[in-house]
Amino acid sequence: MHELPFIAVEGPIGVGKTSLAKRIADHFQYELLKEIVEENPFLGKFYENIEEWSFQLEMFFLTNRYKQLNDIRKDYLSQNQPVVADYHIAKNMIFAQRTLAASEFDKYSKIFSILTEDIALPNMVIYLDGSLETLLARIEKRAREAEQNIQPDYLKQLASDYRAFMDRFEKENPHIPVLRLNGDKLDFVKNEQDWKYICDRISSHLDKGVASS
Repeated sequence: MHELPFIAVEGPIGVGKTSLAKRIADHFQYELLKEIVEENPFLGKFYENIEEWSFQLEMFFLTNRYKQLNDIRKDYLSQNQPVVADYHIAKNMIFAQRTLAASEFDKYSKIFSILTEDIALPNMVIYLDGSLETLLARIEKRAREAEQNIQPDYLKQLASDYRAFMDRFEKENPHIPVLRLNGDKLDFVKNEQDWKYICDRISSHLDKGVASS
């Protein structure tokens, strides 16, 4: 028996997750799940003072993503409608480990475990990586006000954290396919050959049934 496709596009800030998720949704006629970012009232304050606002920021993201994923299971997956999301809720732990103090991280981890033990989780991950130069250029181009105070050192460390996390994720979840894409070399927005390459790789896994249940 094969699972209904539920694809998550992941990678560091600015790499192009939402753009890729939108294109996948349009091409394969999947429901698109976009994470709530700019609506987070703590985002701007966080980039100004990470230590002061990290717990509030992460709790807002966690509870909203929890609600989104429960709604996705009820409204789409249960109706046999495949979904592509521009995040995997596991990303919360990447950010939390980097920004929270030890005592806060311990509390956060317990809440995270409780909330995620029975929610819908993606069964395929597309990991889009990119150099610091690429991330900074794309962040500048999209010009989100809350992101203007992102420090390059923070972004560089975050990208490194993502790589380490994805290595662990693949080892701990061998049944979940992970497609690794180089965001520096692939331009799926302007280059149709790049998009076809990505699309063919996704289709190959879909033909296999994504992941066996």
